[in-house]
Amino acid sequence: MEWDAPAIVLDVRPYGEGDALATVMTEEHGPHRGLARGGASRGKAATWQAGNMVQVHWTARLSDQLGSFAGELIHAGAAHAMQDALSLSMLTAICTVAEGAVPEREPHPRIFDGLLRLIPRLPFGAATLTNLIEWELVVLSDLGYGLDLTSCAVTGRTEGLAYVSPKTGRAVSEEGAGAWAGRLLPLPGFLTATAPPDMAAWRDGLRLTGHFLARDAFGNQHRPLPQARAMLYDRVSAIAAEQTKDDVTKNAG
Repeated sequence: MEWDAPAIVLDVRPYGEGDALATVMTEEHGPHRGLARGGASRGKAATWQAGNMVQVHWTARLSDQLGSFAGELIHAGAAHAMQDALSLSMLTAICTVAEGAVPEREPHPRIFDGLLRLIPRLPFGAATLTNLIEWELVVLSDLGYGLDLTSCAVTGRTEGLAYVSPKTGRAVSEEGAGAWAGRLLPLPGFLTATAPPDMAAWRDGLRLTGHFLARDAFGNQHRPLPQARAMLYDRVSAIAAEQTKDDVTKNAG
């Protein structure tokens, strides 16, 4: 058994002396584990890093075996993201979400294609958060947990959408929320094309997708949301809080 395909490295762990146990994702084969021979060695460690795009050749005697990987670097996504702390945090988060949420060897072309588009944009920093949150919505949708942000669950109207029900995943308008607004998740305007994004909106977007990833994509596997994803939310929240503080100080002055 063998196949050859472009892949995104999602996770790499040392295995034995000089080898590595790698998880990659391809369009046809989904997340797929294999033994990268020499993957932890000085000559090949730079290739086998989470976030890199690699041309992978997998071989095994039987289809259900672990098998072995040979790989050639296509794009050093990890190295480019390491230049900025937020970019690296985003890269680590999306790799752990894809590796943990998508069932092994189950193809999800939309999720894979989203990663292909997202990883090269990570060096642009905070602006990429819009793409990341939209990609997480695709992950939820492809796994059967899609949100409905098209109309208000209470009034049926498409205008003034401001919240999402944490139970149903449906949008709710300001009018429809009423006294229940405090129990709903904020819906950032950039997801409904009604307002440009800022750090506070990106924080709310990460909170929104994070809630459903934790409850559904990971919760149904009896696993917590990956720490790297939780740390990304904490980082963006801290930046948003600092910006709010600076704005208050400027206005006061």
